[in-house]
Amino acid sequence: MNRVLFLVGWLAGSALAVPVLAADWVYFGTGGPGAKGIYRATFAAAEGKLSTAELAAEVGAPGFLALHPDGDKLYAVASFPGGPGAIGYRIQPDGSLEPINAAPSGDGGGAHLAVHPSGRFLLTAQYGTGSTALFPLDSNGRLGTAAVTRHTGGSRVVKGRQDSPHAHWCGFSPDGRFALVPDLGLDGIVIYRVDLEKPAIERHGFAASIPGGGARHMRFSPDGKFIYLLNELSLSVTTFAWDPAAGTARLLTTVPALTEAAKAGEAFNSAAEILVHPSGRFVYSSNRGHDTVTVYRADPATSALEVIQVQPVRGAFPRNINLAPGGGWLLAAGADSNTVSVHRVDPASGLLTYQTKGVINVPAPICILFVRSLRE
Repeated sequence: MNRVLFLVGWLAGSALAVPVLAADWVYFGTGGPGAKGIYRATFAAAEGKLSTAELAAEVGAPGFLALHPDGDKLYAVASFPGGPGAIGYRIQPDGSLEPINAAPSGDGGGAHLAVHPSGRFLLTAQYGTGSTALFPLDSNGRLGTAAVTRHTGGSRVVKGRQDSPHAHWCGFSPDGRFALVPDLGLDGIVIYRVDLEKPAIERHGFAASIPGGGARHMRFSPDGKFIYLLNELSLSVTTFAWDPAAGTARLLTTVPALTEAAKAGEAFNSAAEILVHPSGRFVYSSNRGHDTVTVYRADPATSALEVIQVQPVRGAFPRNINLAPGGGWLLAAGADSNTVSVHRVDPASGLLTYQTKGVINVPAPICILFVRSLRE
């Protein structure tokens, strides 16, 4: 393995060492005209520069990617003979992808997936059918038969979008005891208790967000005390206080990503992705239509958010953004412009600066995944 690198920045007049993994590879999930599968580039963290992207695996509509906790296997929601469902790859020392196997969800295509910290199973979220699918993983990373849990209901606040459930993201509490699935149609987060022995998930509770918000993606604060939930339809972030013992989330506040005047300038606006900086002091969300990233200053003690910047992504329809390991760079995928742009993150303020000539072409990119090089 490459060694951990350290970038040294300045914060409050003193030097701050920020650990940054040698994330040599970046993989791109895609979905749209001209895209042939999963693409790969290298990323030079010292310069914030991406290499030309090349096809790493040919597969249909690999819309979202996830890394196994071992760091040597990659999974995608995708379409394939017998699918749609999930497909696994073993990452080779040169960064190429060797297929492991694929397994259908049995309930339509997935919008998101996540591997449990134990590596024993992964979840997918099916937007169209409003369900969560659990795929067991064996010791070699092979996918087993999916078990589907369907959501029910719909807030019906926004007609045509919330008449039924639409599971949009899946992930886990920091201790791995609970799975959390934001559902756009239900305006909240479905919470499951994890049974690691089977493995299985069982409905545990529900954290309601704002009516008509359209819960999409979420992230925990680094200390696990708070949840930041992105509302797609209202372009806002709702924060919750997380109780790890009870597995419950208490709603705190909601902050808009854009002003009403900014939203009025576009025919269509939709929030897409949310990130929390490793320091816990900054949050980022992407705005499709407005084609920007909103930067928030976060209070680690209270989770209170304040918008401090709205940064153009230099691309169109940023469905996904991601932070490089260590938080020194933010990459934005322009799904409609076939581009991925690079932005420097100021370690003291969290503000973004576009990296001049920091754009590469990727066909219809809708997911960005950093993977540490496996080369010695």
